[in-house]
Amino acid sequence: MPDSALETPVLLRSDKDGVATLTLNRPDARNALSVALMTALETAFAELGADKSVKAIVLAGAGPAFCAGHDLKEVRANPHREFYEALFAQCSRLMTAIVRCPKPVIARVHGVATAAGCQLVASCDLAIAASDTRFATPGVNIGLFCSTPMVALSRNVGRKAAMEMLLTGDMISAERAVAIGLINRAVVKAELCDTVDRLAASIASKSPLTLKIGKEAFYRQAEMSLDDAYAYASRTMTENMLARDAEEGIDAFIQKRPAVWEGR
Repeated sequence: MPDSALETPVLLRSDKDGVATLTLNRPDARNALSVALMTALETAFAELGADKSVKAIVLAGAGPAFCAGHDLKEVRANPHREFYEALFAQCSRLMTAIVRCPKPVIARVHGVATAAGCQLVASCDLAIAASDTRFATPGVNIGLFCSTPMVALSRNVGRKAAMEMLLTGDMISAERAVAIGLINRAVVKAELCDTVDRLAASIASKSPLTLKIGKEAFYRQAEMSLDDAYAYASRTMTENMLARDAEEGIDAFIQKRPAVWEGR
């Protein structure tokens, strides 16, 4: 969706071998999350979730940065409670849509990922970053605590590390982001795209039904008590065992041949 009918799209999509790449396309604004961009992302994730040809999703940014958070110029141009309520509700829906999307989502991060951009990284299932990428939740520096980014951040990193980022607003390196669990790994910038492509291709080669079952189960059990999580996971694994793809996968393993997935 473009910012206006005369402008280029704020979100680009390209597909290859079962992997859909969504590229935030507001490079001059460091891919800040305008209302238009968030709307386009919400629509895209809904479409990709239902698209049987798509097995995995890569989220990337055009230009010098991955995402610098909310569009503060847009925010200051609309100084009204109603706008703020709608904005943060929309942002929350978007982040939840990424988690609830049945396809694995990989963030391909470069430049900076700050505030809601850092939240975007934390909301993705996996994240690979260029080694010179920096991350921050810097709202405290401008009198605005990063409360909504806090939700995703605190579910990905330890409490002490999350609070340090939130209370100081300081930038952290990609190396530090790996150490605290915000991202999976950091690679030299020249290898970023190839690394993410290989990871996405590996995931896309699996049973789409199994990926859907596993992603949903991962996030649901994480919010349960230990006993409830095991009971839920046992039920989930039983249903998974009864699926055609599980039968095919086990037979293929025993017969030492590649599996042919049917997605059922």
